[in-house]
Amino acid sequence: MNGTAQDFLTRCFAPGDTIALLLRNESKATTQQRIVALEQALAPRYLAWLARENHHGANIYAAANPLRPGSRKRTKESIASVRHLYLDIDEDGNARLAALRGSDDVPVPSAILSTSPGKYQVLWQVDGFDFAQQEETLKQLVLAFGGDPACTDCNRVLRIPGFLNRKYSPAYSVAVEYLSDSVVHPRDFRLPDSLAFSTLPLRGIVRHTSPHKDSHSELDWAWACDQIAQGEDAGKLTRELAFRRSDKPNPLYYAQRTIDIASARQWLLVGAPIDDVITMLIDRRRFELPAALCSARAREIAATAQRMVARRKFA
Repeated sequence: MNGTAQDFLTRCFAPGDTIALLLRNESKATTQQRIVALEQALAPRYLAWLARENHHGANIYAAANPLRPGSRKRTKESIASVRHLYLDIDEDGNARLAALRGSDDVPVPSAILSTSPGKYQVLWQVDGFDFAQQEETLKQLVLAFGGDPACTDCNRVLRIPGFLNRKYSPAYSVAVEYLSDSVVHPRDFRLPDSLAFSTLPLRGIVRHTSPHKDSHSELDWAWACDQIAQGEDAGKLTRELAFRRSDKPNPLYYAQRTIDIASARQWLLVGAPIDDVITMLIDRRRFELPAALCSARAREIAATAQRMVARRKFA
């Protein structure tokens, strides 16, 4: 166990770095933070202490970026430099990870941590990023591959492989796969806006708000449902709605999402099985999105439409 953690910290940080370690015990509701030199953290006695704390219920984390020497807290202002980009994948993990590994828009990750069944933390060792570039790229990664949007701060902590994830019973051993020793740069990440908007997590189109608020979107939704029910072509409707709603930040994304959920709703209303709905949605967008993300998106849309239909039946 200590060897795996020692290797990971050695790969992630340079001699002389100041690093932050976090120990969080969920059952006791206690948190300890230690800011130490890398060499101290790598010492056998220190690793043995971390292992004992882990054995007694503490989850073990390390900040992804080194701190300024003399720091006493793990704040954004205390981060010395951007050493890593990272992505926390906690939903549809295997599909999203497969899409990321098959994408030409991001370089090969330095490491992938398996933090629990189907959940991953992806890590890139980087150089040349300032803090604004890092935050923007982290947000683009979240949008493109469906990661946790809360994990976009420069002082974010990551699990350390070799220790147990104590949130589970039985505890899950955090593992790591190293894929590359390369240090990558801002130019190596090519995340177009169209991909980002196409893969945003989907939610219901209509929000139940006070009268007249968001009425334009509600009219769009009613129009889309009516047109789909009449058998109008989805591609034609998507183009028309995108043209009509040029005021939206991304009209095409808005139109695709609206028409696809309206279609799924209609298919469910006429009795199509949920698996057939998913297949039809995949078929519609298979040339626009990576296969794994297209499949995950279709499942999200189908589930959204299914909830709408259920509410309609019990209204």
